[in-house]
Amino acid sequence: QVQLVESGGGLVQAGNSLRLSCAASVRTLSEYAMGWFRQAPGKEREFVAAISSSGDKTYYTDSVKGRFTISRDNAKNTAYLQMNSLKPEDTAVYYCTARKYYSGSYSQAIGYDYWGQGTQVTVSS
Repeated sequence: QVQLVESGGGLVQAGNSLRLSCAASVRTLSEYAMGWFRQAPGKEREFVAAISSSGDKTYYTDSVKGRFTISRDNAKNTAYLQMNSLKPEDTAVYYCTARKYYSGSYSQAIGYDYWGQGTQVTVSS
């Protein structure tokens, strides 16, 4: 069983930055691809970003390209989401996810085996 714990959320003004962290309780994080999803009130959960198990490939939804950066430190069993130039529409609960075997699209939530509890990000205008 893999446990994921997000941190780093909060309330910020538009244009500012936040960095989310996801600490994984796993022996070898390098076996897992990592992802971030978000869910705004009244909306479905949506894909934000993902990074391959080795860290050599990253994927982003169009609305965050150029503003968000996903990264990982396998030695620390931690994944990150650096969020710059935040907008009010980025307000959501952000979830960290991990998957080991699924080979389909990184943007598909069904492919992820483990989910964190989420961290709230609120961007004021």
